[in-house]
Amino acid sequence: MVSHDTIRTAVGVLGNMSSIMLALSPLPTFYSIWKKRSVEQFSPIPYVATVITCMMWLLYGLPFVHPHSILLITTCSSSLVIELFYVLLFLLYSHGRKRLEVLIMLLASIVIVGVVALLVITLVHTRERRSMIVGILAGFVGIMMYAAPLSVMKMVVETKSVEYMPLSLSVATFINCVCWTAYALIPFDLYIIIPNGAGVLLAIAQLLLYAMYYKSTQRQIEAWRRKEMAMAEVVVMRDGGLKVGATTV
Repeated sequence: MVSHDTIRTAVGVLGNMSSIMLALSPLPTFYSIWKKRSVEQFSPIPYVATVITCMMWLLYGLPFVHPHSILLITTCSSSLVIELFYVLLFLLYSHGRKRLEVLIMLLASIVIVGVVALLVITLVHTRERRSMIVGILAGFVGIMMYAAPLSVMKMVVETKSVEYMPLSLSVATFINCVCWTAYALIPFDLYIIIPNGAGVLLAIAQLLLYAMYYKSTQRQIEAWRRKEMAMAEVVVMRDGGLKVGATTV
């Protein structure tokens, strides 16, 4: 019979794979940002929230806080590197106040996790209490991370467009949260279950919104393309008229 440890390891490996998939899912978005040299209406909040979440769960998985969490460490460290790359792209291609806000959020995240780590190491002397304190904080931050797209979801409802809510990110979030919820059931880890369970529900909400507003988004994109083509034709006609006038003179 397969042991619980073997099942947990297998699910943890799947969790690692799904986390990498989640971290890489925004690549098309950031390719678009890089190509246009602009962040447009994309929000940096989900990516900064993911950075602080990865750092907090990385702290939770360290041996002096919650031993035997190597799979948690590997997934958080790899995801952290990728998410930091995204935030740096936001810093590079945003301007003025928006760039300052991203920088402040990033620095605040690093300071918060550093302070928590310092206080836990120096003031809390048992692994059980360290696990409880960091687990509660990491769970809270995790819920905030999965709640971060709520502002984007509000924009989707208002504009009836999912252009700035990538489908790949929503699908990857759903798969990742399902994997880590299953991982936390063997054995039962309330601190991991709560944020990931919330993430499953929020990801389902995003997928439902995408299904509701996909067709209206396509109509808006098509209307915008027609408007651009019409404007281009007007410019061409004007340029042509000027050339003819110049030739006549």
